[in-house]
Amino acid sequence: MGGACSRKRDQQVNEESVQRGFSSRFCKSGSSKWLGSSVHIQQERGKCPSLMELCIHKIREGISNYSSFSMLPRDLSQQIFNELVHSHCLTDTSLEAFRDCALQDIHLGDYPEVKDSWMDIISSQGPSLLSVDISGSDVTDSGLIVLKDCPNLQTLNFNYCDQISDWGLEHICGLSNLTSLSLKKNNAITAEGMNAFARLVNLVNLDLERCSRIHGGLIHLKGLTKLESLNVRCCNCITDADMEPLSGLTNLRELQISCSKVTNSGIGYLKGLRKLLLLNLEGCPVTAACLDPLSGLVALSYLNLNRCRLSDDGCEKFAGLENLKVLNLGFTDIKDACLVRLKGLTNLESLNLDSCKIGDEGLANLAGLRRLKSLELSDTEVGSSGLRHLCGLGNLETLNLSFTLVSDSGVRKLSGLTSLKSLNLDARQITDTGLAALTSLTGLTHLDLFGARVTDFGTDCFRYFKNLRSLEVCGGGITDAGVKNIKDLVSLTLLNLSQNGSLTDKTLETISGLTALVSLNVSNSRVSNAGLQYLKPLKNLKSLSLESCKVTASEIRKLQLTALPNLVNIRPE
Repeated sequence: MGGACSRKRDQQVNEESVQRGFSSRFCKSGSSKWLGSSVHIQQERGKCPSLMELCIHKIREGISNYSSFSMLPRDLSQQIFNELVHSHCLTDTSLEAFRDCALQDIHLGDYPEVKDSWMDIISSQGPSLLSVDISGSDVTDSGLIVLKDCPNLQTLNFNYCDQISDWGLEHICGLSNLTSLSLKKNNAITAEGMNAFARLVNLVNLDLERCSRIHGGLIHLKGLTKLESLNVRCCNCITDADMEPLSGLTNLRELQISCSKVTNSGIGYLKGLRKLLLLNLEGCPVTAACLDPLSGLVALSYLNLNRCRLSDDGCEKFAGLENLKVLNLGFTDIKDACLVRLKGLTNLESLNLDSCKIGDEGLANLAGLRRLKSLELSDTEVGSSGLRHLCGLGNLETLNLSFTLVSDSGVRKLSGLTSLKSLNLDARQITDTGLAALTSLTGLTHLDLFGARVTDFGTDCFRYFKNLRSLEVCGGGITDAGVKNIKDLVSLTLLNLSQNGSLTDKTLETISGLTALVSLNVSNSRVSNAGLQYLKPLKNLKSLSLESCKVTASEIRKLQLTALPNLVNIRPE
C-alpha cells in the first residue's frame, strides 16, 4: 500500500494479474528483476550445498576462464547457463562459451541487452533446443532467421519485443513442432502477418494480448484445430466479426477477449465450444443476454463478467451454468434480485461482487454455496446483519469486506469461519472491539485493517495469529507499545504500519527480528535516519516505504549498499 494510505475507487482491474496466473510483465529498461539479484548458494540453515552446486558456483565466479562448455554433458551446461542468467552474469563474452552445447531451454525474458547477435549462439543449440524466451529484448525480425536451425522448438515467448513484425513471423512459420507462442503487446504485427500462424498446425497456446492491429487476423486460426488457449485480452480492435473464425476451434479450453468490442452477437459464435473451461469477457459491452449461448457450455467453470453491462434483467440464465466454479460480477449493476439466480450454482468456489448494489438480504441466497472458498464483497451495501448468512460457509478462505457497512457487531459473526486465511476489514467503523472477536481465526495468513481504528489495546489479538504472512494496520492509533504484539509474528513477509503517526525508531528496533519480511511500510511516522540501523538484519527486504519520515535518500541508499542488497523498491527514492 502506498504511503498516502488511500485506495483508488472504481479503479480499472490490472489485466496483467487476472486470475489463472498468466505471465508476468516484461519491460525493456529499469527492471527491478535484475537489480542486486546476484544469486549465491542459499541453503536451509544447517544444510550443506551439494558438490554439484559448489562446482557451478565456482564456475560462475571464474566464468572468464572458460571458453567453451560444449564438451560437458548437456544437463550440466544447462545448469551453468541458468545460474549465469539468474545471477545476471551472462554477457556477450560468456554467452559464447555455450555455443553448440545442445541446450534445451534458453530463458532470457526481461534480461538486459539481449539482441540479434545473441540469436546466433541460441540457434547453435540446433535440434536440442525446445524453449526460447527473449521477452522484452531488442531482437529484431532479422534475429529470428536463424531459428530455422532449431526445428524441434516447442515454445517461443517474444512478449514486449516491439521490433518484431510480420516479416519476423515469416521466419518462424516453418517451426511445425511449435505448441506455444506468445507475442504480448506487439503493435507491429498485423492481420496480414498472422497468415504465418496458419502453418503452425500443432499450436496449442497462442497469446496475442495487447496486440492492437490484429483485427481480421483471427481468420488465419481456423485450421488450428489443436488450439486450446487463445489470449487476445486488451486488443480493443477485436469485434464480433473476429469471433466467427473461432466457432470451429472445438478443442478451445481457454478464451480471453476482455476489453474488446465483442458484444452479445459475437458471443453467439462460441456456443459450439463445448470444451471451453475459461471465458474472460471483462470490460466487454455484453449484457446478461450473452448467457443464453453460454448456457450450453457444460464444461465452463470460469466466467469473468467484471465491468460488463449486466443488470438483473436476464440473469435467470445463470441457472444453466451450474458447473461454474469461478464467477466474477464485479463493477456491474446487479442487485439482490440477481443473487436469487445464483442459488443453484452450488459448485461455485469463488464469487466476486465488488462494487455491486447488493445488501444484507441478498446474501441469504449465498448461504447454500457451501463450496465457496473466496467471496469479494468490497464496496457493497452489505452491513453487519447480512453476515449471519455466511456463518455456514465452512470452506471460506478469503473474505473481503472493505468499504462496506460492517461494524464490530458484524465481525463477531465471522468467528465461526475457522477456515479463513485472508480477511480484509478496511472500514473506519471497525475498532479494537471487533478485532477481539477474531481470536478464533488462528489460520489467518493475511489480515488487512487498512483504515480501521486500531489502538495498542487491539493489537493484543495479533498474538493469536502465528501464521500471518501479511499484516496491514494502516491509519490507526498504534504506538511503539502496540508494535510489541507484532514482534513475534516471525512468518510475516509484508508489514504495513503507515499512517500511524506516533511510531518512532523504537518500532524499527522492535520488528528487527522479523527476518522474513520482504515488504515494509512505515510511511508518515516519526522514523528517522537513526532508526535505519535496526533494519540491517532484514536481509530479505525488497521493498521499503518511508514517505514523509525524517529520513534522507542518501542514508537509505547507504543502508541498501552496505546491508540490504536485495532492496530494489525504495520510497522515497
